[in-house]
Amino acid sequence: MYPNTDHRPDQPVLDVSHLTFRYNGREALVNLTFHLHEGERVAVVGPNGAGKSTLIKVVAGVLQPTSGEVTIYGSHPDKHVCIGYIPQRSQVDWSFPVTVADVVMMGRSAKLGPFAWPHKKDWEFVRHALETVGISDLAGRQISQLSGGQQQRMFIARALAQESELMLMDEPLTGLDTPAQEDILDLLDRLKREKVTVMVATHDLDQAASHFDRIMLLNHRLIALGEPGQVMQTSNLIKAYGGRMRFESDGALLVDDCCDDGDHEHSH
Repeated sequence: MYPNTDHRPDQPVLDVSHLTFRYNGREALVNLTFHLHEGERVAVVGPNGAGKSTLIKVVAGVLQPTSGEVTIYGSHPDKHVCIGYIPQRSQVDWSFPVTVADVVMMGRSAKLGPFAWPHKKDWEFVRHALETVGISDLAGRQISQLSGGQQQRMFIARALAQESELMLMDEPLTGLDTPAQEDILDLLDRLKREKVTVMVATHDLDQAASHFDRIMLLNHRLIALGEPGQVMQTSNLIKAYGGRMRFESDGALLVDDCCDDGDHEHSH
């Protein structure tokens, strides 16, 4: 099931040890150490430019750490086929001439090996994944014709067809309307029941606090990691967001953060 991989179930799903990543001489991530448990949902939050997307890419094996180590069930990311990476939608060429079913089948490619054609079993995985995320009726549609929410469902279906055990999602809710966001969050609930571990980079502190088991507060360094009530303390938020925070007259705490889809304020 895991070709060329030492997949050790006795090891953490994700183990990050003293991870540092430098880009153009600047430290994007500094000495991060943490691990994730099977089936949990972790939201990675922090100000714009804090290294959230970089962390997701390093864990996915898209970027190589400058120093430190990342292992998935005891092996390095590039040796794994059980990692489902869902990039920001802005990084995808939506004009590429493929259908929804084609993209979901791409999740089977690592299982098939080079030059192998999909078998009936592989198409069964694709059909089941499309059913799970509720877009079976879109299987033959070209990907440019999808709404933002449908695009995210397609990527989740691809990860399911891949039999992902660790799903990495970079700002999956950005730019989606509220019903589409709720649909994706419901899908994350379903993944938890399937024991899929999910790590999501997000700028929305309220959603992170209400929909995730643990929150990682990041600003190049790991500021806090734990249950939402432990992490969302004023002292931690000030360390992460600094001058982007202000207090309202009623004592509410507001975070101003500039994101890809505009300015956002999150109250606490």
